Parts: sequence; structure tokens; C-alpha cells
Amino acid sequence: MKLYEQLNEDIMYKAVLEKDAGFEGLFFVAVKTTGIFCRPACTARTPKRENVEFFSSSKDALLQGYRPCKVCKPLEKKGETPDYIQEILTEISQDTELRIKDDDLRQRGIEPSKVRRWFVKNHGISFHAYQRSLKINQAFVHIKNGEKISAAAFDLGYESLSAFQDSFKKITGFAPSSSKYQSLISLQRITTSLGPMLAGANEQGICLLEFTDRRMLVTQIKRLGHLLKASFVPGRLPVLDELQKQIDAYFQGNLRHFDLPLYFPGTDFQQKVWRALIEIPYGQTRSYKVQARHINQNQAVRAVAKANGDNRIAILVPCHRVLGSDGNLTGYGGGVWRKKWLLTHELKNAQDSQMP
Repeated sequence: MKLYEQLNEDIMYKAVLEKDAGFEGLFFVAVKTTGIFCRPACTARTPKRENVEFFSSSKDALLQGYRPCKVCKPLEKKGETPDYIQEILTEISQDTELRIKDDDLRQRGIEPSKVRRWFVKNHGISFHAYQRSLKINQAFVHIKNGEKISAAAFDLGYESLSAFQDSFKKITGFAPSSSKYQSLISLQRITTSLGPMLAGANEQGICLLEFTDRRMLVTQIKRLGHLLKASFVPGRLPVLDELQKQIDAYFQGNLRHFDLPLYFPGTDFQQKVWRALIEIPYGQTRSYKVQARHINQNQAVRAVAKANGDNRIAILVPCHRVLGSDGNLTGYGGGVWRKKWLLTHELKNAQDSQMP
């Protein structure tokens, strides 16, 4: 499939019939008889071919008078955090002593099991385990910065020092007293128009950003943990909050260059390849061969391709801007359909900015 080849209506309707989530973000389908528009994989009843039309964006569908479907909610980001969850996340990140229990949730009219399912699905742990991890992450930062272990424990609401130490070691894998010589990577869920991503950062910058459904995600995390001799714990850092803001601006077409500290440990060769990726201009692409020439490694095309695939910071280190020598899309950890969307998105915005 050539880079900017337009999807024809037969392909799009086939995707709607098969409810193919692989086309998420590439187009929207509108039903003339109901006045509603949907995502390609909407589970609602499939309309007849003569009753549909297709749009490249939700904005275009709205401008033609269509209403968003209540089933697939095409105006929401895929994997977007519900408002009630976002309120809880904000509260527990701002108040280190706050601990929200099941009874507290019920008083708010929220069923605890619903909250638990969301956290297990999106973070792999229960809500209460997430709260404990967040507290331990904060304690680690305090202790690493010189605060006494007992003070860090009691500041976070622990009544027993031994309970704090047990919890700390269970979550991080090391004792609080070893904090000055250890490293933690704070993990945070980032929402995008193409689905949720997992972001990781430490005091040196962002070191992980991958789509949560990437098959190699677990392997990438293990490799990074080994390289940095670090544990991964859910946590909120200012740089991760800023990442969400800049990612939002990027997907809205309002940002082309990220201004965030990046940390990508690896071999000298890998780091050279990753820095070269950042130098590819927005809205442009290069082949692996050109990338190899760019770093003065003309004979290392395959090694460049491998290092490109080993990149752990998607979008910010834009490995999606590299194509095969024939101009075709090649493998992408987040899925070729996402690569196509990102490239089309950047090309369109780059061209729009050049219009008088």
C-alpha cells in the first residue's frame, strides 16, 4: 500500500461490515437514514451500502449535519479516561494523604467494582493497589531527596513504619533505605486519538511512550528496566502531565515540535539512529537507506532498521517517518494503520501551513 494512497469506498465499507478496528482513526462512516455517524468498528447494526457516506474527520461529519453515535461515541478519544476516573486521579495525586475507600466511592454514587475493573484493564492493578503504588512512588522521591524514611512514611499517612517498609519493598523490589542508590520509572496512561499509550519517565526525562496494545510492550519494559536497573511504579510527574498536553496539541494539528526532555539509553549506534529520527522534518519521510547515509553508516541499512524498531519513545522520536526503499509503509510497532494515520496527519498539516 503506497504512502498517501486514498482509501476507496469499497475498502471502507468492507471495514464497516467486518467491524475492523484496524481502520480506527482513518475515517468515519455516516448513515443517511438516521443522521448519525460512527467509528468503523461500531457494534451497531450495519447499514446498507447505499445509505452511507464516509468522512476523513469527525469535524467534516458534524459540518454535514450528522450527530455522533451514542454507541461508539466517535467524538471521544479511543480509550479516553472517564470524567469520574479523571477526578479521582487528580484528587489522589494532589493530596498525598488521601485514601479513597469503597465506601467513599459509594457515597459519590460510584460502584467500586466499576472503578476496579477500569484500573485492572488500564493499569493491570486494582484501584487500591494503584493508590498504594502512587504513595510509594512519592515516598521514594522524598527519601531520594534526603528526607528521613520515618518522615516520608508518616507524611503519606502510614501509621506503622514496618507496614510502610513492607509495602515499599513489595512494590519497588527494594528497601526504602536503598532509595538513594535505586531508580524508579513513573508510569502514566496517556490518551490519544489513536488509542491509549503508556508513558514512563524518571528524573532525566521521558524514556517510554508506546501504544498499550503493542505486542512488544512487555519486552520493551523489561529491556528498559534492565538497562536502567529500575522498577516501574504508577506515578504522576510534571513532565508526564506536560506530555499529555503536548500530545493533545499534536493530534489537534497545533504542535509540530515537542519540547520535552527525552532519555533513551542504548548503544552509541542506537542513540545515533534515534537522534537522526528526531531530525526528520515534520511532514516529511526518509528511507532506511537515507537514514543510514545521514549518520555516515552507508552499509548499515539493516542495523538502522533494527535500531529504528527498538525505539521506545513513539511519536516524539518519530520512527513512523521512515519508509521502505520503494516508498511503501513498513512494519510499525503501533500498527501500520497508525503509521499511515500519523503520516497523513502530518502531511496535511504541513501542506495547510504553506497555503496562502
